[in-house]
Amino acid sequence: SKTTGSFKEKDNRTAEQTELIELRKENQRLKMENDILKQAALIFGRKS
Repeated sequence: SKTTGSFKEKDNRTAEQTELIELRKENQRLKMENDILKQAALIFGRKS
């Protein structure tokens, strides 16, 4: 809090912590998209 002047956790993270959080969010989003695509492939595979 001395360097940022803020007591909020997000304002006091290191660059590495912020990057890790962002990468985890992106990883979760990509996993969700992958699951959706797998389900769509199964649905379209049945129709053919």
